[in-house]
Amino acid sequence: MIDLTIRIKALRSELFDRVLPFWENHSPDHQHGGYFTCLLRDGQVYDTDKFVWLQARQVWTFAMLYNRVAQRPSWLKLAMHGAEFLEQHGRDKAGNWYFALRCDGRPLVQPYNIFSDCFAAMAFAQLYQATGTERYAHIARTTFQHILARQDNPKGQYNKLVPGTRPLRGFSLPMILCNLCLELEPLLETELIEQTIEQCIQTVMELFYDPETGLVLENVLPDGKLSNTFAGRLLNPGHALEAMWFIMDLGKRRQDQTLIEEAKDRALLMIEYGWDEEEGGLFYFMDRLGYPPQQLEWDQKLWWVHLESMETMLKGYARTGDERCADWFERLYEYAWPRFSDPEFGEWFGYLKRDGTPLHMAKGSKWKGCFHVPRALLHGLEVLEDLQQKTPHT
Repeated sequence: MIDLTIRIKALRSELFDRVLPFWENHSPDHQHGGYFTCLLRDGQVYDTDKFVWLQARQVWTFAMLYNRVAQRPSWLKLAMHGAEFLEQHGRDKAGNWYFALRCDGRPLVQPYNIFSDCFAAMAFAQLYQATGTERYAHIARTTFQHILARQDNPKGQYNKLVPGTRPLRGFSLPMILCNLCLELEPLLETELIEQTIEQCIQTVMELFYDPETGLVLENVLPDGKLSNTFAGRLLNPGHALEAMWFIMDLGKRRQDQTLIEEAKDRALLMIEYGWDEEEGGLFYFMDRLGYPPQQLEWDQKLWWVHLESMETMLKGYARTGDERCADWFERLYEYAWPRFSDPEFGEWFGYLKRDGTPLHMAKGSKWKGCFHVPRALLHGLEVLEDLQQKTPHT
């Protein structure tokens, strides 16, 4: 059973008193534009390179807060601060978004990573909703079209694998598209949205599903069959769990309770499989057959894995009434809050050792920025407040 009043108070305080002020105070680069994301525990900048997907994620976060929570001028100003930097420096001549830039915006790493494009599309779609500026809508639409054109070969010329030797399909992009198509729905033709949603559901729920184990795989052969390789056996419980709340959102949009129930059941199986019974928390990577994973960081406990899993369990509980989801939310909460949250300086630590102690004390990096923590806290707060409103008062 979730004590709604206590959890609502905790999430609201965490989001508005500790997480958002950390990024508002420490991340803006007032000289060159954009944001610093490599921040130590107290917000000190320890590296000035700028990673496009994290720049875009922060634009999205503050534009989304402006659209969804309150029209605070400071939030919109901060979103525009990053968007102007991205508009000026973020893309190559073909419209593909770089992976990394120097502090001053000069390109550093080629546009090999399609997730830069995914989060740029999300960012400018939210900014269009906030401002009504058609230029932002155009950036979002054209970027989305580039993503669809690249989806069969996301890395393109930057793919280091020899073509044809092991043509695996990855879970990450179709998973992201489940959420991205809803983010961009106001800007796109209905037929394209419906087609993309249908394809995403089929791919995530069927192609990457292993009926023998009930697990969600990270990589499969093009026809969905198993590959008995490191990549083919790879499991990422956090990815699978995050994808299931995306699917629940699609199920809600389509008023498809069967799909919501199916996503909830798969999420429950994945969280049970991915939980570390000895030390607590969810493993980062696992092997389908129990072999040692190729990733040396496989047993680390990551911030986003636990936040996304909490959101999935909350939505599973709210939309199906399955008490197992409520129990898992509480279990995740009790594990994550004392270990990841930093009440002294704000924000969350990103990486824990298997035993739950911090791997390092930094709050941001090449991979961690202003996104998963505020998004999950806000979504969780919204679900809890909705549950509270629906709960009979005695």
